Amino acid sequence: MAKKSIQDLLDDVRLLGEEQFSLLESVRALVKKAIPAVTEEVKYGGIIFSSGQSFCGVFAYKHHVSVEFGSGARIPDTLGHLEGAGKGRRHIKLHSAKDINTKQLAHYLPLALEAARGAA
Repeated sequence: MAKKSIQDLLDDVRLLGEEQFSLLESVRALVKKAIPAVTEEVKYGGIIFSSGQSFCGVFAYKHHVSVEFGSGARIPDTLGHLEGAGKGRRHIKLHSAKDINTKQLAHYLPLALEAARGAA
């Protein structure tokens, strides 16, 4: 089975709805701005971001976009926007473009990378 390309995934997300597509693209742009040496790959049904170490992923669902942090439990959540209670993962659900700022996603990205590097 051929590996899905970023463009293939984006085409699939666009079928979910323009809002999810726009949110996913906004998250991608923010990650690339916050972590300049970032790479992307399609994995687990979303886009996984790495910078020497995988540190987060973005996944589109019918009613929201989720930014997932594999080592999220290691992130100091002083702002209180991380969701989840498992041993490792945490996430931030985005329902609109406004949530990117109100949930301060940019604050969490470098912390997620640091947490992932510390867990490796």
